[in-house]
Amino acid sequence: MSYAVIVTGGKQYSVTQNEYLKIEKLEVATGSSITFDRVLLVTNGDDVRIGAPVVAGATVTAKVISKNRNDKISIIKFRRRKHYMKRMGHRQWYTEIKITDIQAC
Repeated sequence: MSYAVIVTGGKQYSVTQNEYLKIEKLEVATGSSITFDRVLLVTNGDDVRIGAPVVAGATVTAKVISKNRNDKISIIKFRRRKHYMKRMGHRQWYTEIKITDIQAC
């Protein structure tokens, strides 16, 4: 079983082939293919390649499934005995992808 560690949106994700993943919003059309070249680690069985900082020539290809927004989170600021309470909400955009291929080199 092979897997890789990629960087996108300032976060690191451990991915395997045919895995669905929700990542930070990307400006890519739905249904198109995207290639991640910032690969930190690639394994294929016992063969492990660790980058310094990235593995040269390694790529991970994914297909964009959809773009949507996450569930709303509530933010409450409250000061006791000061007659102050502020409520806010936030919904983060995300892009759902499916990992189609992992190339070691």
